[in-house]
Amino acid sequence: MSAVVRRPVAVIAALVLFAEAVGIVIINVVLGTVVKNQDMSLAGTDPAVMSKGTWVLGGVSGLFLVLCGVLLLLAGIRDRAPGRVARIVLIGCAVIHGVLGALTVGLVGWSAFALMMVVLGLIVLTLVAYGPAADEKPAPGAEPGQPAAPAPV
Repeated sequence: MSAVVRRPVAVIAALVLFAEAVGIVIINVVLGTVVKNQDMSLAGTDPAVMSKGTWVLGGVSGLFLVLCGVLLLLAGIRDRAPGRVARIVLIGCAVIHGVLGALTVGLVGWSAFALMMVVLGLIVLTLVAYGPAADEKPAPGAEPGQPAAPAPV
């Protein structure tokens, strides 16, 4: 895939993840506030603990999505493949989007599922686009047919 396509895909994926991070934080803050204001317990759990846990989950999820967005943005700006750790983080993000997409069908609906699958597709397309190209030469000492090692970020 050429740089004309993969750079914009990586940048668009990063922007989508930034927007998703803001949305996740806002949703968790609202949910935490509702739990705190209702002052109800779930099987004897303290409502203050549940509300703080929801806020922390929102913050951690938002930071993770921002991290993934930054990794995609750097890949798009530099036009280089993400390094090994960055690829692992992005693969984890893609897996999470796939699982959450499957859960949202029953809980939220098909439109939320479609949105999660679009984000999943953008992440996977970026990872595949920055994978080893067919025209790269094998690493020195590699067996024929093995791709060259990806460039570290």
